[in-house]
Amino acid sequence: MAMAAPAMRMVALLLMAMGSFWPLLGTSAATAAASDKAFLIAHKKADLKRSKGGSERITVSIDLHNVGATTAYDISLNDDTWPTEFFKLSIGNISASWDKLEVGGSLSHTFVLESKVKTVFNGPPAVVKYRVAAKSALQEALSTPLLELDVLSDKAAELKLDWKLAVKYGPLAAVLTIVGLFVYLLVSPAKSKQYLKAAKKRR
Repeated sequence: MAMAAPAMRMVALLLMAMGSFWPLLGTSAATAAASDKAFLIAHKKADLKRSKGGSERITVSIDLHNVGATTAYDISLNDDTWPTEFFKLSIGNISASWDKLEVGGSLSHTFVLESKVKTVFNGPPAVVKYRVAAKSALQEALSTPLLELDVLSDKAAELKLDWKLAVKYGPLAAVLTIVGLFVYLLVSPAKSKQYLKAAKKRR
C-alpha cells in the first residue's frame, strides 16, 4: 500500500501532460488541414501613453498574415471589444475591410482610443472573417487577446515623476556629492593629525 500514493501521483501527472498535449495536437491538425487553402492569423497589440490632459491614449494595432496556400478574399476585421463607458474612439475605426490578401502577405490596421477612467482591462480577441475562394462561405478567425491593460496606472505616473525628478535634480545632486567628498578629504587628514597629537600627550 505504501507504493499506491506515488503510483497514483504518477498517473495523475501523465494524464495532466496528455491533457495539455491534445489541444496543441488539435491546433496543429487544424492548421495542417487548412494548408491547402487560405488561412489567416491575426496578432493584436496595444500601447499606452499618458497625455498632457490626464487621459490615456491607447494605440491598438492588429496584424493579419496569410499563412495558407491560396489567396484570401473579402476580408473584414472588427474589434468591437472596447466598452464605451471606459474608452472613446479618437483616431481611425475599430473595423476595416480588404478585397484580398495574397499567400504570404500581411495587412495591418491601427486605431487610437482615449480613456479618462482608471481601470484594468483584459482585451478580448478581434474577429476576422474571410473567404478561401471568391464565392465560398465566410471563414472566421480570432486574433490573439490582449494582456492586462492598466489604464491610468499610478505606478506609471510615479515612474514618470521619478524620471523627471532625476533629470531635473540629478546634476545638482552629483555636484553636491562631489563637493561633500572634497570637503571630507580636506578635513580627514586634519582630524587624523589631531588624534595622533592627543595620543602622544596621553603617553
